[in-house]
Amino acid sequence: METENKIIKNRLEQLRKKMKENGIDYYMIPTSDFHNSEYAADFFKTREYFCGFDGSNGTLVVSDKEAGLWTDGRYFIQAENQLAGTGVILYKMGEEGVPSIDEYLEDKMNLGEVLGFDGRVVSAEIGEELEKRLKNKKAEFKIGKDLAEEVWTGRPALPCHDMYVLSDELCGKSFKEKLNDVRAKMKKYGTSMHLLSKLDDIMWLTNLRGNDVECNPVALSYAIITDDMFILFVQKEEVTDEVRAYCEKNDIVLKEYAEYAEYMSELVFTGNVLFDKRNTNYLTFKLLSDKAKAAGFETVDKKDPTELMKAVKNETELKNIREVYLKDSAKLTEFIYWVKENVGKIPMTEYSAAMKLDGMRAQIPGFIELSFPTISAYNANAAMAHYEATEDNAAEVKPQGMLLVDSGATYMGGTTDVTRTIVVGEISDEIKKHYTATVSGMLELADAVFKDGCTGRNVDIYARRALWDIGIDYNHGTGHGIGYMLNVHEGPQGIRWKYAEGASEALLKPGMIVSDEPGVYIEGSHGIRIENIVEVVSRNENEYGKFYGFDHLTYVPIDLEAIDKKYMKPDAVKLLNEYHKAVYDRISPLIEDENVKAWLKDATREI
Repeated sequence: METENKIIKNRLEQLRKKMKENGIDYYMIPTSDFHNSEYAADFFKTREYFCGFDGSNGTLVVSDKEAGLWTDGRYFIQAENQLAGTGVILYKMGEEGVPSIDEYLEDKMNLGEVLGFDGRVVSAEIGEELEKRLKNKKAEFKIGKDLAEEVWTGRPALPCHDMYVLSDELCGKSFKEKLNDVRAKMKKYGTSMHLLSKLDDIMWLTNLRGNDVECNPVALSYAIITDDMFILFVQKEEVTDEVRAYCEKNDIVLKEYAEYAEYMSELVFTGNVLFDKRNTNYLTFKLLSDKAKAAGFETVDKKDPTELMKAVKNETELKNIREVYLKDSAKLTEFIYWVKENVGKIPMTEYSAAMKLDGMRAQIPGFIELSFPTISAYNANAAMAHYEATEDNAAEVKPQGMLLVDSGATYMGGTTDVTRTIVVGEISDEIKKHYTATVSGMLELADAVFKDGCTGRNVDIYARRALWDIGIDYNHGTGHGIGYMLNVHEGPQGIRWKYAEGASEALLKPGMIVSDEPGVYIEGSHGIRIENIVEVVSRNENEYGKFYGFDHLTYVPIDLEAIDKKYMKPDAVKLLNEYHKAVYDRISPLIEDENVKAWLKDATREI
């Protein structure tokens, strides 16, 4: 018999009382902070507080009659377990017959009922879609209140950490130079004000960094740019003397983060306003739209100019990134040697292996933090692309099969991301076939030549061809951009094959860096992913146009114990041998241990 979860039921009852007091019939709680960050700090884990489900993606909808949680396939089993006894219904997103949140609300809400949510944690796009869906219901929206404030006892504080300044020498371009570029774009769009809400864009533009989002060196902030002012909203407790002096020197006007909404509501518009709907919360969007309309001006929805500027790295950034990747690659190589030498000899779990690698990385000069929690997955666990081992729930790594490790860090000079699947014992011929095809795909994409005007969708086939040839595929994108001492997942560039109506695509341009990470995931058996980071570079220019390609940034050996040449085309064999020669040449000088160096020589031998 299912045990009743009285704690969650009691919290939901308290929430329903507050809904009734505020005239709200349905209340929606997504997984997000005020800036749609990849990781939500404890302060923002409202959905978890009210239903118990702690996965990274999910939305809770509560009415007086029922509560439902929507999450994706990664979390179905976890959600079923954590929702047991709460009375919360699990809605499995994407499954046949399961309504979306929009469809559910459209079906359940009566004429004139009220939908409530904290408008700061819902994007403008989602808010607008709900407006359209519920128009026929004449639904009213109440978006100005976070009901959790009145219910959540012992709520964690808003993240608040000291900010710090990066030198112009480290960034390659000063704040004022970047600001001039943004203002030129504003002028082009016919706007005299620009609202910036995306944290990594604000940090990149200002050459400031923080520590308010896990694994992302950013500070909670908003920025307003006009023709003659730059206003930065941050928590005053985060402003060190160094940051204050820097802001004064650069004419950055500091305002209190908590006063942003009030400031926006009183702001006098003197022209059209530029903003990016994808990166603006619904409350801000409504404020902007209403004020602009009342003043007789327009809101111009365009991609933040900073997005592309940030994605195309300058020469200083690229030089530092290349150096950081070599140091990071050398350390990962030492870790692979450690795993192979110690598996079966000392107690080793997925978690302890991850902790070992994290500790090794922390020794690299300039280390700031991990760029994401290390994924360490043994054998069948590696078939789950977003598997996460914990100290209390981690498989033992035995001298059989493979260990997949996806990891990275942020350093002074760059942010890294790399995956290797390491052979720790006997593997089957089928696994060798899958591994060899994955390696072939990674190398063939990295060797691609393509014309100016191509997006990631034009080149994705290089990574998948060897896998499609044997009738298998992987259910994720092949590549994402990476920030400079910023978020490990960055746009606008990406590499994926599938066409989607209206989906935004970005041209691949020299100076962009992008991941190259094909894989194979066989449920209950094994998972393989090989990920290198590559830099988009110019190859040549002639009467047919400009031709681009990729240069490797990652130099870590591929495990030859899993390579079977009979599954490789001659060109792929050549690419592997060339890559391994470069790996040895570039990182052996960074490795001091002669045993590791001797192992590396053999691990990068020609086949």
